[in-house]
Amino acid sequence: MFTRTLGAGRGDETSPLVSLTSEFSMPLPLYLLAVAVFAMGTSEFMLAGLVPDIATSLNVPIGAAGLLTSAFAAGMVVGAPLMAALARRWPARASLLGFVLVFAMAHVVGALTTSFAVLLVTRVIAALANAGFLAVALSTAATLVAPDQKGRALAVLLSGTTMATIAGVPGGALLGTVFSWRSTFWAIALLCLPAALGVVKGIPARGGKIRSGTVGISSLRDEIAQLTMPRLLLVMLLGALVNAATFATFTFLAPIVTDTAGLGQLWVPAVLMLFGTGSFVGVTLAGRLSDRHPAIVIAVGGPLLLLGWIALGALAPQPAALLLLAVTQGTLSFALGATLITRVLYEATDAPTMGGSYATAALNIGAAGGPVVAAATLTADAGDLGPVRVSGLLVAVTLLIALPFLRVIAPRPDRAPR
Repeated sequence: MFTRTLGAGRGDETSPLVSLTSEFSMPLPLYLLAVAVFAMGTSEFMLAGLVPDIATSLNVPIGAAGLLTSAFAAGMVVGAPLMAALARRWPARASLLGFVLVFAMAHVVGALTTSFAVLLVTRVIAALANAGFLAVALSTAATLVAPDQKGRALAVLLSGTTMATIAGVPGGALLGTVFSWRSTFWAIALLCLPAALGVVKGIPARGGKIRSGTVGISSLRDEIAQLTMPRLLLVMLLGALVNAATFATFTFLAPIVTDTAGLGQLWVPAVLMLFGTGSFVGVTLAGRLSDRHPAIVIAVGGPLLLLGWIALGALAPQPAALLLLAVTQGTLSFALGATLITRVLYEATDAPTMGGSYATAALNIGAAGGPVVAAATLTADAGDLGPVRVSGLLVAVTLLIALPFLRVIAPRPDRAPR
């Protein structure tokens, strides 16, 4: 994907930004895009610390409130290809800025409403805007880095997400604890202002547009046809399963902290911050390893992630174990998940404008499905630890599929398909 778009609309000329990209640096616009991803990631993940308060405030069951996360993720799944197809003829800056502004307005309405149904709708609208932004951002990143640095570029963008789990989500949970969950929605709307400024300053006004029919660029029909490729579908499935496992527990982490481990409400943002710190480490590791050593991440990180979910299910009542496992599971979940999503980008090379949406959809199919399955266990005998057992089962299924096909989904760099 990156090879084809580096010279899109400019012959075979390489972007000057690419020549400035070294082994230990990425172009500045990528980091500015990550600022916007931070704001949006905070919104996507913040409900993990707000579910109990929203349920009480709007008089709905906690399982129903948890489905707000699934509604957001479902909007991301539908919105990623839809918005990417719509925006592929627009300048990147106009697309990205429009998505940020719609995202902000959805949070203003969400902060004001007293209706759970309206809040649910605002989450879907915000998700559509988030999906469009991320899909365009991933494709725009293709014009900013060298052909063999997809994993590094993805790591920079996802660093915005992991910083959201470190600072944004715990901060939102703290705001919700001290004031109300509505104050967190207002904070997200305000965060969109510097995000919009970053887009305006970091992306050229007429740069990054990829048109159907440009030399070396496939038509929309051809790009969609890539979804029939077995290898692409396989890595999308695996990425979705791992993300489902992550969100199954992450969405319902607050009750585990307070009810299972017996910690106070103020410990919820602390545990979320520990998980976020681990996720940042995991994405950083994936950025270093996923381009050239994806098989190592999958073969080693996958079994360790499974053991971690098993351990959490057994040791969550022990506060010290819960705190330690929050870090390790954040690290392993995001290292494995980011590596698999990087494989999606590699397999979607012939879909230069839609490949980012396929990666986004894979992430959010998991984010939508995981909490739905986990919510069903909350009414069963499993109790608060039901979501953890769901996470373990989903990772086990991932390994059963991935390990026999490891050489197919994670070939050596010198043998990777071009």
